[in-house]
Amino acid sequence: FSLVACSGDSSASTSETSTSTGSTSEAAATSDSDAKTDVAFITDVGNIDDQSFNQYTWQGVQDFCDANSLKANYYRPTEDSDAARLEQVDNAVNDGAKAVVMAGYLFANTLHEAQTKYPDVSFLALDVAVTDMLGAGGVDTSAADFNIDDYDLSQYITSNTALVTYKEEQAGYLAGYAAVADGYTELGFLGGMAVPAVIRYGYGFVQGANEAAAELGVSDVNVKYWYSGTFNASDEVKTKMDSWYTEGTQVVFACGGQIGNSCAAAAEANNGKMIGVDVDQSNLGDFVITSAMKALANSVNVALTDCMSNDWTWSANYSGVEAKLGAAEDCVGLPMETSKFTTFTQEQYDTMFAEIVDGTLVIDDSSDVAVTPDTPNINVDYQG
Repeated sequence: FSLVACSGDSSASTSETSTSTGSTSEAAATSDSDAKTDVAFITDVGNIDDQSFNQYTWQGVQDFCDANSLKANYYRPTEDSDAARLEQVDNAVNDGAKAVVMAGYLFANTLHEAQTKYPDVSFLALDVAVTDMLGAGGVDTSAADFNIDDYDLSQYITSNTALVTYKEEQAGYLAGYAAVADGYTELGFLGGMAVPAVIRYGYGFVQGANEAAAELGVSDVNVKYWYSGTFNASDEVKTKMDSWYTEGTQVVFACGGQIGNSCAAAAEANNGKMIGVDVDQSNLGDFVITSAMKALANSVNVALTDCMSNDWTWSANYSGVEAKLGAAEDCVGLPMETSKFTTFTQEQYDTMFAEIVDGTLVIDDSSDVAVTPDTPNINVDYQG
C-alpha cells in the first residue's frame, strides 16, 4: 500500500489556480473545455499544504486532471462557516466545474444545499456519511429511537452526490497488529470525539493488537483507551498523554485531528512513540512509528474516473450512496516505506493486507461506542 498521495471572479473569493501550487499549466491548456475549471476542490479549514486532508485530496484532484487533460482549481473559503463554503461552491460552478470535491464531515450542511441548488453538477464528498447528510436535513441521528431504515435516503442524498467513507477499522487493525508484533506491550488509543470513523479506528486497533498477542502467545498487552471529546489540541489532552507515557505507555495511536499535536508534544517530551492517523504523519518526528492511513488521493482518482466515464454523472456504485472504500480498493493501509518498525516486516504486512482484501481476514466494523469488541487476549482499559 502506498498513498498516491480552484478561480472565482468574486472579490470575496480566496480561490487559487492550480498553477499557484506548482502544478503545470499544460493540462489546463489542452483541455477541450472553455471553462476555467473542470474539477474543483473546496478546501476545509486550513490550506492545501496542511499535510492532511486538504493537501492529499487536492493532490488527487490534480493527478486526475493532469492525467485526463482537465483543469483543476481549488477554492478556499474566507472563513469556517457553511455560508463561506457554499460561496466557494458557487464560484466553482460559475467557473464551469463539472465536478466539485469536498473533504470532511463539516461539508454536510453545504452539500445538503448545493446538491439541489446545482443538480447538473456532480459532487464528491470524502468522509461525509449518510448519517451526516441526515443530520444536515434535520434528523436527530443521536436519538435513542433513531433507525436509518425509517428514512428515504433519496430525500437527503441526491443522485448527483457521491459520498465516500473509509473502512477505518482495517487501517486501525493493521496498526494495532504491527505495534504488538513489533514488541510493544503498553499501548494507548487517544480518540477525539466518539464519531463512527474514530470509533472504527479504535476498535480496529484493539482487534489487531488482540490477534497479534494471540499469535505471539503473550498475555501482558495492555491498552489505555480514551475519547477526549474534542478534535482540538489542548493542555488537558497533553497532560493526559504525559501521564500515560509517565505510567509506562510506550506508543499511542492518536486519532482525531489536532489532538494529534497534543499527543505528539507529549510523546516527544517523554521519549514515547506515536501512531499517526489519516495520512502519513512521519514528518512530525522520529517518534511516529507508523500511521493508519486513508489513501485520499487514490480514492479521489477512483471516484472521479467513475464520474468522467459516465459523462460526468455517477454510476450506480456512487450515485446517491455512501461508498465505503478499504483495502480492496487500495484506500487504507500503513506507509511501510516510512514506518519505523524493528521486527514487523513488509512480508508480514503484505500477507495480512492480502487476507483483508480477499476476505480471509474479517474485522468487526462496529461503530457503536457502547459495544466494545471481544478482545480476550489483551487488557483494555476504557477510560471516561
